[in-house]
Amino acid sequence: MNLLQEQVLERKMNQSLLQSLQLLQYSSFDLMEYIKEIEKENPLIGEVIYQDDVCYFHPSRGGLVAPVELNVKELTMYEKLKKQLYMLTIPKEIHHAVLYGIDSLNESGYLEIDLEFWANACDITLQSAEKALLYIQSLEPTGIGARSLSECIYLQLAQDAPDPNLLQDLLGDNLNWVAAGDVSSISKYYSLSEPEVEGLLAKVRRCDPKPGKRITTKTTNYITPEASIYKQQGKWHVSFFSWSSPSIKIDPNYKEFVSDEKYVVRYLNNKWSQVESLRKAISYRHNTLERVIHCIIEKQSPFFENGLSMLQPLTLKEIADILELHTSTISRTVSNKYIQTASGVFPLNFFLQSGIQQADGTKTSSIVVKQQIADLVKNEDKRKPLSDREIKEKLEAVYGLHIARRTVMKYREHQEIPSSSKRKET
Repeated sequence: MNLLQEQVLERKMNQSLLQSLQLLQYSSFDLMEYIKEIEKENPLIGEVIYQDDVCYFHPSRGGLVAPVELNVKELTMYEKLKKQLYMLTIPKEIHHAVLYGIDSLNESGYLEIDLEFWANACDITLQSAEKALLYIQSLEPTGIGARSLSECIYLQLAQDAPDPNLLQDLLGDNLNWVAAGDVSSISKYYSLSEPEVEGLLAKVRRCDPKPGKRITTKTTNYITPEASIYKQQGKWHVSFFSWSSPSIKIDPNYKEFVSDEKYVVRYLNNKWSQVESLRKAISYRHNTLERVIHCIIEKQSPFFENGLSMLQPLTLKEIADILELHTSTISRTVSNKYIQTASGVFPLNFFLQSGIQQADGTKTSSIVVKQQIADLVKNEDKRKPLSDREIKEKLEAVYGLHIARRTVMKYREHQEIPSSSKRKET
């Protein structure tokens, strides 16, 4: 064993970085609201300049919205979870890590980062990251902070389970039996009676696979696009609206302000630091968003040229690898963001689609397959509707797609298309 002295570069979690991560997941509207709150308490901010008129786009939906509904401030899932922290006694040294963990949850309430990355990002030990995770998983609704579907279900059932170890083993190693409702295999493997297994499966079916959705604000009536994508001289370009990156001007009365009072000087210095930190956070948000959108344009150029049928498979990890960023950063960047195109206004995560591997090595976007299934069902003979196997065969014959029948069933159910027996018309 030797003592070595070396220089290393590390990113420490501080208030400025936390603010940058917070603003990164804000939509333009949320960003404006946040800046307004800062403006109220910071006398140095003289003006926030948005060069463009802010445009709100109403998504397609029926019915009218009551005027009072437009003014109600709905708490986000992240805000609701953080409010619950006041009821817990969290050690000071990991409190910032708990906040970081909450901000790293996706909209379904699942944790999108691993413990090692979490520990390094917050400059804590792996054991402290595990403790921070336990605090998050103690929040309501139960299942929040899970890292997988198995863990999510386990968190919801473990407290009342007669044998938590059996439950953990079943959900961790034999989830396929649970999904298939294979009572016989579970009963034989775990030496349980069939009524006991059926009761356990009934409890599993009552679990919420996406607990975060239960506290996610659903009344989003207006959206504000971050940028506009257009074609000029044969190339696709992106133009950002100024409300995506507002300019903060300092009140001229404070530029030359001098005081002999130490507490006044200290107060103004803090407010100066707050303004600079806010400017850096806005700049970081804008630059990261710009890089991600340019990457999406490059990867999805067939879609912009030819429409939905040419949408390409694209994942968070692919973009993260290209831009040399973490997937959680990309996830925050595309969250609640919209872009305006010639075909309409789309959420950024619309362009992130899983793919189905074909025999020739190419991939087809899952949303394209769903659309093709919907088209086949739309044009079928209603007196003799297509079964899932027949849809599978037609996808192979018409589109050259080779997918499993169970995949057809999953995509059909995802679009709320009934089975062939329920679609039959006399």
